[in-house]
Amino acid sequence: MNEEILFSSPEQVAQDQQRFISKVYGWMAGALAITGLTVWWIASSESMTQFIFGNRGIFIFLLIGQLLLVGSLAGWINKMSSRTATIIFVAYSVLTGVVFSSLFLIYTTGSIATTFLITGAMFAVMSIYGWTTGNDLTKFGSILFMLLIGLIIASIVNIFVGSTMLYWISTYVGVFIFTGLVAYDTQKIKNMGTYVQEGTEEHRKGAIIGALSLYLDFINLFMMLLRIFGSRR
Repeated sequence: MNEEILFSSPEQVAQDQQRFISKVYGWMAGALAITGLTVWWIASSESMTQFIFGNRGIFIFLLIGQLLLVGSLAGWINKMSSRTATIIFVAYSVLTGVVFSSLFLIYTTGSIATTFLITGAMFAVMSIYGWTTGNDLTKFGSILFMLLIGLIIASIVNIFVGSTMLYWISTYVGVFIFTGLVAYDTQKIKNMGTYVQEGTEEHRKGAIIGALSLYLDFINLFMMLLRIFGSRR
């Protein structure tokens, strides 16, 4: 740990945290904007929509590409440069937008917009809580992670079972999980800001991985809420 950081005053630590979280939210907001613009572009083009979603193989290829990009960024960010991490994060945001454009084929535009606003409000409240609370949320992070594994398994099982009850149970559990993860990840990012030195590769990569965590929390919370509030076409 850097000696200068070790003996920083509380005021300096708070300033470091604020500057770091500002970069994290900047990257997250940029990623959401890229995803939103991509969704708009694909959804407004009938030829692009037909090309992507009229071919099952292409759509599956896009889903696999999503998993590979987010997996490489989360798993190997320490072995890559901040420039490479940035390119992968932007590419993932674009690819997510392409996949998410399919939502306009399933749900009405009004319900998607309403759900996005609800998600934004919930995200803001929980992020503020994660930033301001004096409680250590680390232990809750472990519980939420285990629940997330259970949610993934249940969702895979339900692809084959097709249970309506399991669908709705996993939906509400998912809302709980991702709402809690917003607060947990915000506090984790806040703490990260106390020991990553500004201007370093570690600082830049920390901002990217922090933005990815919050971005994933947001879009997964949005998807769960869309199951509840979305009006199907």
